[in-house]
Amino acid sequence: QVQLVESGGGLVQAGGSLRLSCAASGTIFSISVMGWYRQTPGKQRELVARIAGGGTPNYADSVKGRFSISRDDGKNTVFLQMNSLKPDDTAVYYCYIFSRRDYWGQGTQVTVSS
Repeated sequence: QVQLVESGGGLVQAGGSLRLSCAASGTIFSISVMGWYRQTPGKQRELVARIAGGGTPNYADSVKGRFSISRDDGKNTVFLQMNSLKPDDTAVYYCYIFSRRDYWGQGTQVTVSS
C-alpha cells in the first residue's frame, strides 16, 4: 500500500518558521495533485495548500503570503514552508496526494505559542 511519511512538525513561537516534508512510497503511479490539510479539535479538516504537476499552487486565504508549497516529483515528495506562524496555525497537518485515488498521511502536530 501507499504510505505518506511526514516530518518537520513541532513547537515554535509566534513569528517562527517550520518546514514540513512528506514522501510517498509504495506502489505509486503518476501523482497529479499533492497538498496539505490541517485540522483542529471541533473543526472540519481544511485545505491549507495544494499543487498540481507543473501548475500554480493554491492556498487558503488564511495562509497566503506566509506559506509556500513545492514538490519534487522525482522523489514523490511535497513540502510546506511555513513562515510568520501564528497561534491560529496550531493544528494537525496532513499530507495529501491524488494518484488514481486519495491518499493521506498520518498527520504531524504543529503548535505555535504566543
